[in-house]
Amino acid sequence: MNKIIYNFANRNNNLGTETAFTVLAKANKLAAEGKSIINLGIGQPDFPTPEHIVEAGIKALRDGHHGYTQSTGIPKLREAVSEDIFKRHNQNVSPENILIVPGGKVIIFFAAMLMGEKNKEILYPNPGFPIYESAINYSGAKAVPYELSEKKGFSFSAEDILNKINDKTSLIIINSPANPTGGVVPKIELEKLAKGLEKHPNVILMSDEIYDQFCFGSTPFTSMLSFPNIRDQLIILNGWSKTYAMTGWRLGYGIFPTKLYEIAEKLAVNIHSCVNASAQYAAIEALQGPQECVVEMNNAFKKRAYYMYKSLNDIDGFNCQEPNGAFYCFPNIKVTNKSSTIIQNELLDNLGIATVAGTSFGKYGEGFIRLSCANSSEAIQEAIERIKAVY
Repeated sequence: MNKIIYNFANRNNNLGTETAFTVLAKANKLAAEGKSIINLGIGQPDFPTPEHIVEAGIKALRDGHHGYTQSTGIPKLREAVSEDIFKRHNQNVSPENILIVPGGKVIIFFAAMLMGEKNKEILYPNPGFPIYESAINYSGAKAVPYELSEKKGFSFSAEDILNKINDKTSLIIINSPANPTGGVVPKIELEKLAKGLEKHPNVILMSDEIYDQFCFGSTPFTSMLSFPNIRDQLIILNGWSKTYAMTGWRLGYGIFPTKLYEIAEKLAVNIHSCVNASAQYAAIEALQGPQECVVEMNNAFKKRAYYMYKSLNDIDGFNCQEPNGAFYCFPNIKVTNKSSTIIQNELLDNLGIATVAGTSFGKYGEGFIRLSCANSSEAIQEAIERIKAVY
């Protein structure tokens, strides 16, 4: 039998992955073998989707919403997103600029496909969500990192980003509150960035605001929608996965300038046709129904993050800044003289604690590990005790 050699496109070699899912698979395998595993790796709320949202999805199915919808999302949902943005940010966004997609990652790829190609450069945060770099590389553009420094509270310097712009720069990606660091960018830096981008009208900014409602530190969240001077250069990424514990429903949205929207809609038609109908009705209820669930989850994550950060600082070899948002702690483990990957593997193999090495989020993540606060307080406390017993 002849050995088959696949002549696939070279661009597929440029795709990265998300190590959190690799760690999850290994953790699940160990758990299936009978080992006690505490999962602080995956960034998934441990809360169930609130009941009123689930019921709305079920009702939609019973009401016969089983077919295709508009590729851009059902009008009522796009209107609900527009209303929610005005309510929370006092900014007017037309439903005609809102695109409903099956998960926030779609907007990352759409932005990269819209703006990235050979001889283009795209700036992205490092350490940062690994799919940014993966999507950039797949587009053919050069991925240019800017560092989120621990010394700056894992924020960025607008001046640093602006100084990296050249004639090849087509897109800048920012993320606040940030995965994996829990950092939140101060409004003054966002103002400087918006002002500086006025001099670069051909450069698009994609602001990943998926964690916008989980901001509990001293630095308040500021949406880039607050700067109307760059609205024609702005793509916003947001969704329901984190805010409403709807990771498995696969729902996100993007806000695009009108000219980019037209192309993004074509991408949607070509790639996924439309988003699950019943899930969209559940998303309407999420935005328009009771919001106490969001407050409760935010308070829980705040409490857990504070406990985790304080407790990690009591462990030799761990030095952790207090996170300002999202639901992660990103401790510095450099004094252990071990790589991030070694610490990640030791914690899982020896202690049954799933975490993610900082290098999974880029080269500047070496010397750090990410621990998710999206597990119960009891599980987090047990994980801390296990670590304290060894380090």
